[in-house]
Amino acid sequence: MSRLSSLLVAGTVAITLGVTVPVRAQSIVFDPNNYVQNVLTAARALQQINNQITSLQNQAQMLINQARNLANLPYSSLQQLQSSIQRTQQLLAQAQRIAYDVQQIDRAFSTNYAPATGSQSSQVLITNAQSRWQNSVAALQDALRVQAGVVGNLDTNRIQTSALVTSSQGASGALQATQAGNQILALQAQQLADLTATVAAQGRAQSLEAAQRATAQDQGREQLRRFLTPGQGYQSSNVQMFH
Repeated sequence: MSRLSSLLVAGTVAITLGVTVPVRAQSIVFDPNNYVQNVLTAARALQQINNQITSLQNQAQMLINQARNLANLPYSSLQQLQSSIQRTQQLLAQAQRIAYDVQQIDRAFSTNYAPATGSQSSQVLITNAQSRWQNSVAALQDALRVQAGVVGNLDTNRIQTSALVTSSQGASGALQATQAGNQILALQAQQLADLTATVAAQGRAQSLEAAQRATAQDQGREQLRRFLTPGQGYQSSNVQMFH
């Protein structure tokens, strides 16, 4: 009986072992440490992805800013400014008689504006006086024409100033702001050029008028000398009457 019992117990153990061993082999074992490590690894990977996304966003924004800073100003006043300067230059180039030319000025002052001499005939004195008077009148007319041209540019300058200031205030980037500032400086340079032309034309007229008066005084002395010289009074009177 005891032997039979032993066999039964051994069989039961064998069956139990045969059944339980495969069940244990198929069960999932939960490892907390391993789970924590996996979570941390996934979190770090996610953080790296987020960092990469942020970096890409920053780079994209930087490219957008660079494109904005490199964008050209849509408004340009260059053509209008050049036209204004050309109009003023044309008025100066149209100066009558004694123009803005050093050699021409030297020739005029060595002839028409030269001191009167006893060897010059009365007709030469009269001709020189006429030429000087015509030079003064022409210079005054030229000065008025330049002034009129500069005044005509004022309205154009006003429009350009308003447009450039508006463009500068609405500039979206550094390049646009710089270009607007440069164009404002160019406008100021054009206005300064107009002012210089006006001063030059007015100074030319004043200089020729002063030269005419100085030469007339010198010629007056020559006329007086001839009047007091016997045989030359009639010719001197003609010169004095003309002048």
